[in-house]
Amino acid sequence: MSGDFVKLVSADGYTFVVPRNVALQSGTLRSMLDPTGNFTEAETNTCHIQYRGVIVLKVIEYLAYKLQYLDTSSDEIVEDFSDRVDPYIALELLTASDFLEV
Repeated sequence: MSGDFVKLVSADGYTFVVPRNVALQSGTLRSMLDPTGNFTEAETNTCHIQYRGVIVLKVIEYLAYKLQYLDTSSDEIVEDFSDRVDPYIALELLTASDFLEV
């Protein structure tokens, strides 16, 4: 796999191939993928995340949303991301985003 992409593997075995710049929007993933940190994840470009695939997918979606609007003022953002969150996964998503420093 190219260094431009990383794999995120969920607790239930789903693998997501994500652009590195999207994954680096998470403080935890940034630390895991930092080559100076001596983590295995930096060598393999694979991060195992102990959350279900549906949660990891929603986190990835938010990281891409965050990157898309990185240099945009809040007044210019048309769509609120919270409209995309199913209430049934909200609590688990909140704990995952806290762990991943999103």
